[in-house]
Amino acid sequence: MDELTQKHLATIRTIRNELAKFSMTYKFALDEMNTKINILKEEFQYVHDYNPIEHTKSRLKSPESILKKAHRKNLGFSLPKIKESIKDIAGIRITCPFISDIHRISDMIEAQRDVEVIEKKDYIKNPKPNGYQSLHLIVKIPVFMSDREERVYVEIQIRTIAMDFWASLEHKIYYKYDKEIPDRLKAELKNAAMAATELDLKMERINQEVNTIKKAERDEFFLGETLNLPTTIIERVLKQGVSKPEN
Repeated sequence: MDELTQKHLATIRTIRNELAKFSMTYKFALDEMNTKINILKEEFQYVHDYNPIEHTKSRLKSPESILKKAHRKNLGFSLPKIKESIKDIAGIRITCPFISDIHRISDMIEAQRDVEVIEKKDYIKNPKPNGYQSLHLIVKIPVFMSDREERVYVEIQIRTIAMDFWASLEHKIYYKYDKEIPDRLKAELKNAAMAATELDLKMERINQEVNTIKKAERDEFFLGETLNLPTTIIERVLKQGVSKPEN
């Protein structure tokens, strides 16, 4: 191995090590964001007796993948440029049961004081030409290191189970084919996306009807329980209400 090749290898190793260290901050950002999501999920379950999150999946781009994207964007090996230009190094996908859950989850994330929403793309209201649907958020969150605080980008995708099923299989079909697929198959995939949307809307309607029935039963049960209390207690509660603890 000549001296020039050894120098190249040494440079590549250095770049790779720098990128690995750089990526560690994004790993911490994923940990931080996953903690927030888990807290929101558990609190929502406790308060509403319902979990709007089916499951979450995190991913971190590899150093090689970051370098390839930086090369495509003509960023060179500039970590500050990479940090500001590539906003999907860290990503979280949230899958939920119903369409209404998507906006509910998005609202809860956006309401977090230390979460700054940089970009929001609603591919549910405006699906992509191929039929893809999802809600995408680019957020910036603080990561506290031993010697500094860094604001780090995280991409969050929120979609229903049906949307996720279609997107995952569509990606696998394109990956397997490894070239431009025929227009006939593109049309079939778009029809499948429309069928997934119809399924989502149907399940949403059924869920709303079930919730209405459950609420009526709950109100009836609560009324029966309340009537067992002494009249003086009922009157006092109705008059004074319930004081909430201060935040």
